[in-house]
Amino acid sequence: MRYWLMKSEPSEVSIDDLESMKTVPWYGVRNYQARNFMRDQMRVGDMVFFYHSSCAEPGIAGLAEVCKLAYPDETQFEEGKYFDPKATRENPRWYNVDVKFSRKIPLISISELRRHPELSNMRILQKGNRLSITPVDPLEWDYIKSNLLR
Repeated sequence: MRYWLMKSEPSEVSIDDLESMKTVPWYGVRNYQARNFMRDQMRVGDMVFFYHSSCAEPGIAGLAEVCKLAYPDETQFEEGKYFDPKATRENPRWYNVDVKFSRKIPLISISELRRHPELSNMRILQKGNRLSITPVDPLEWDYIKSNLLR
């Protein structure tokens, strides 16, 4: 099993949205490294920190689980924000996985994460990191679950 941190803007999909929908496709990822994480490394049963980004208070808002392996992201074929004119159904460029709701938690802010030296190597805390999906080391996962989850 692997562990991940997946960012979503609450205006797109929030932890409350995931709770009400139960399962969502993680669509719209347009970064090759993040796409490769989903396509090549994520497996059903992998656990996810659901992270609210680009909002007043960014942070981990809940837990989720990968529940469907990568498949072509339909939004690449549809006119709109995530359309990619180079993508074809025969040769898709972008993939998504499905994630399902596990639980909502009191927000663990980015500033709270920064206060813990045990988490100093987390990718989310590195300067310049803008990836929407990052792996989480099992020791970091365990530390957060044991010390920061309420």
